[in-house]
Amino acid sequence: MEPQSTPLGVETAPTGANQAASAEHNARLVLTLLREAGPLPGAEIARRAGLSAQAVSGILRRLEEAGLVTRGAPLRGQVGKPRVPFAIAPAGAWAIGFKVGRGSLEAIAVDLGGTVHATRFAATPPKHPATIDAFLEDALPALVAGAAKAGLPRARLCGVGVAMPWHIWDWHPAAFVDSADAGEAWRHYDLAAALRDRLGVPVWLRNDISCAARAELVWGPRRVARDWAYFHLGALAGGGVVLDGRVRDGRQGNAGAFGSLTSGGVQLIDRASLYLLEQATGRPIPRLDWDGMGPVLDAWMDTAAPALAEAALNTCAVLDFQAVVIDGAMPAPVRDRLVARVRRIVAGLDHRGLAVPQIEAGTLGPAARALGGASVAFEQGHFLSA
Repeated sequence: MEPQSTPLGVETAPTGANQAASAEHNARLVLTLLREAGPLPGAEIARRAGLSAQAVSGILRRLEEAGLVTRGAPLRGQVGKPRVPFAIAPAGAWAIGFKVGRGSLEAIAVDLGGTVHATRFAATPPKHPATIDAFLEDALPALVAGAAKAGLPRARLCGVGVAMPWHIWDWHPAAFVDSADAGEAWRHYDLAAALRDRLGVPVWLRNDISCAARAELVWGPRRVARDWAYFHLGALAGGGVVLDGRVRDGRQGNAGAFGSLTSGGVQLIDRASLYLLEQATGRPIPRLDWDGMGPVLDAWMDTAAPALAEAALNTCAVLDFQAVVIDGAMPAPVRDRLVARVRRIVAGLDHRGLAVPQIEAGTLGPAARALGGASVAFEQGHFLSA
């Protein structure tokens, strides 16, 4: 296999779609709307999706026949024919979300409604692709068995979504690859092929923090803002872009690479990443003693909060974000403390010419990236038979 010069799994822009492809696209659109908004009648689905009522009626009929949606009791009390709401059928499909982190690996089996039925986690940093292969050998059969036990048959597996950093061989050696040999092995490793060979289903690779943003969008709270920047603090800080209620990956799959924003010659990854706490305490990130860090955590927050505040405001100079959402692989009280501090700092910065965004806390924490991987599989999967 030739070295990868662009991120694996980033599709080129479509040039057209035949009738079958359009039907699949519209079916996925309807399912995504129902996952995000909850039960909706056909007329409202048509309005939100920009489709005709006749087209939506046909899509809902086929989705219902496939066991992917269910119809509720008619909504009465209004003039005219009662409207029938449709909702996701959680057991209609399931996906595997696989997170490749710089300090751990995680794979989950998730149904269409967002419930996690099986999990496999390894706190070992995947310094070499061989670590991935060993993990998959144990994790995939366990996930399939766990899903079956929850009433999700193997035939309902629609695919695997992988959340991973792009070009990990080029990243900060303190946080990931620690040798030239490992870097070369990663350059030539085809993770998508390894998963397809084991499961025989489609596999999609996406940037890990864009996946976290997807999970927050789909399974987080309903936000007023339609345009928001997303910051996620893992071993390295990163970001994602949400515009008009959709995550935007960018043409090269690297939109929202906020960790590379520089202030005073220093990137955000070297001011707000959790690997700094790992270095200060000598403990890996999954085993950090958040309650016992005291001054170490305070010192990190003294650096991370101003850096995040500056980065948050700078992103709004490029895209007019209504909000900035901050989350990460940390306990909710620590995240909320950090968000409150960033909010105060942003209010005091020079924001002439900018609309100051709302600074909000994310809700999914460490689970966001794997959940986002599963969300990609639901977005891209094929649900209608020919």
